[in-house]
Amino acid sequence: MKRYETDRVRNIAVMGHLGSGKTSFTESVLLVSGAKEKKGEVEQKNTASDFLVEEQNRLTSLSTSLIPTEHGEYKFNFLDTPGSEEFVGELNQVLTVVKGAVLLIDATKGIEVGTERTWLELQKRHIPTVIFINKLDKENIKFEELIEKIRTQFGKQAVPFSWPLGLSEAFNGYVDLVDMKSRTFNGADVSEGDVPEALTDTVEDWREQVIEAVAETSEELLEKYFEGETLTPEEIDTGLRQGVMNGELNPIVVGSAIKDIGVSTLLDMLGKYMPAPSELKPMKGLDPQSNETVERVTKNESPFSAYVFKTTVDPFIGSVSLFKVVSGSISAGQDVVVANTKKPVKVGNLFTVRGKTQIDVDTLGAGDIGALAKAENVTTGATLSDPKNLIVFDGATVPAPTIYVAIEPKHKADEDKISSALQRLNVEDPSFEVRRNKETAQLLIGGQGMTHIGFVLEKMKNMFKVDVNTVDQKIVYRETIKKKTEAQGRHKKQSGGSGQFGDVHIRFEPLNPNEAEFEFAEEVFGGAVPKNYFPAVEKGLVETFEKGPLAGFPVIGIKATLYDGSYHPVDSNEISFKLAAQLAFRNACQSAQPTILEPVMKVTVVVKDDYVGDVMGDINKRRGRVLGMDPIGDGLQQVNADIPEAEITTYTIDLKAMTQGSGSFTRQFDRYEEVPSNLVDKIVEEAKQDDEKK
Repeated sequence: MKRYETDRVRNIAVMGHLGSGKTSFTESVLLVSGAKEKKGEVEQKNTASDFLVEEQNRLTSLSTSLIPTEHGEYKFNFLDTPGSEEFVGELNQVLTVVKGAVLLIDATKGIEVGTERTWLELQKRHIPTVIFINKLDKENIKFEELIEKIRTQFGKQAVPFSWPLGLSEAFNGYVDLVDMKSRTFNGADVSEGDVPEALTDTVEDWREQVIEAVAETSEELLEKYFEGETLTPEEIDTGLRQGVMNGELNPIVVGSAIKDIGVSTLLDMLGKYMPAPSELKPMKGLDPQSNETVERVTKNESPFSAYVFKTTVDPFIGSVSLFKVVSGSISAGQDVVVANTKKPVKVGNLFTVRGKTQIDVDTLGAGDIGALAKAENVTTGATLSDPKNLIVFDGATVPAPTIYVAIEPKHKADEDKISSALQRLNVEDPSFEVRRNKETAQLLIGGQGMTHIGFVLEKMKNMFKVDVNTVDQKIVYRETIKKKTEAQGRHKKQSGGSGQFGDVHIRFEPLNPNEAEFEFAEEVFGGAVPKNYFPAVEKGLVETFEKGPLAGFPVIGIKATLYDGSYHPVDSNEISFKLAAQLAFRNACQSAQPTILEPVMKVTVVVKDDYVGDVMGDINKRRGRVLGMDPIGDGLQQVNADIPEAEITTYTIDLKAMTQGSGSFTRQFDRYEEVPSNLVDKIVEEAKQDDEKK
């Protein structure tokens, strides 16, 4: 693959709802552009983008694939993204390196949940977008109704640039509303002609809207349009490009990825109307040496910098890091630095990838996308820099997990392998979390949903031969007391020779468990307990608080004041006073009303207006409290609530079911609160059963 100048590179995200045909679209792109002689099929498990075993098993994309191709005078770097919203971490990374998108819509299903979510994200990031209505060769197409829905939900800036010739089995081409020519497809043969008479009125009406949209991109063209003058083809192209780049125009193109209809026209449009990397604003970053904000202009003359947006791990060939050259250029053998850590990297083999196929390149210029293999210290989110001109770019937002499961090895021999395998996979996907809960002794994996977690665990099995079972996450409760009380602890042991003696009187009183876990004080007068034993008393309490009296959970929110006691000049020692303190707390619990505290999460739910009532009602059923509601535009509401963690362990799954997949949420630990008395016995019983299993 030859080197392309920056103004001839286009970086395009391929996006859409699950099953909208993104992978089939990239296969059609490769065929139409001449990169492939024969298309792969998802069902045949031979596509360029879905090359992972897990993707082939599920017949769906689970990971972003780079699909570079050449068409005309342009190089396109297509990034085929997963359709599931659970891979939002991948999506965030991709959208940091593209400035153009193709949004696919399945003509048989219309605007789906994933379509809406993706559209809103693209609009929020001001990414120029072309809408490709796919599968017009399928049955039960209501095309004009779909166009109206798109324009109602996405806005009047969504304008058809092509109109289908027939629908379903009769769909064999389209009318291009820009040049007013019909294009009919018969396999690889394309014939061009005039607009069919039956469609003349329809397409002329829509073309008028295209021309009006073009005219609105500049005062000069608008004045010419109102005066009834005809716009030249050059003016139309210039206006269209300006409108698409500014987000004032979203072309709608029709086609069929399976039949390769509409793909060539779309490629032409992407080349003409999408921005080149050199047309973007300079990218800001931080100079790690001076801590000052610096910029990089996307041109070859600038110092080299690049952002790593994806890392894949292979147990045999090591890691492969995909990066976009933000500025300057990079060549094989070049010395660069990971600016985040200031660790050097020697560029070995430089290449691009088409799915899993490596294509060697000598040099990559500004704005292009490429790959490095076996580059130590290079991870997703890293910035590569010229050693003499360091810069660190802000990485993409890594979403916090919304669901956790505990995992256990199916075979004991695999126990030591699990952490290592997950650590390597975490380099590839920072959006899942692995942590060991010391209190419950569970190894937890957190992700955006069960599809996300399932993909990680399936990949671990296929790649590292480690198989695990999943079990429910145990909630980390705490214990405390509700009533102020005093108690004595007296430890005496005599067995010949030196004995043991410690005697303490301690006042226990509850504190706010979210402000203080434990506070120790002393009010001893007259040397009833020598000062050198105070630390032993405190240590004894700290140790006994590790396992509470009710269910063995850690004790928090207590102030203990040592106010009296006695000692023996020969038999007293530190261990005696430690044990005495522990006895004092045990005795105090008889009247201090011990109870259990549960973690309460701060939850933010984003949901459509239609589902607000259902979501709020469900929060109340989960013992939650709705704190408020904020409209955030586009028919969405943000519901803020406090919910006990025990009630939302599967909330990701439940919220999807409740909102037809459109709701999303984030969660964060906020505080501990007392468990309702009717639930205490159940929690205690479950804790005892867990102890028995151990």
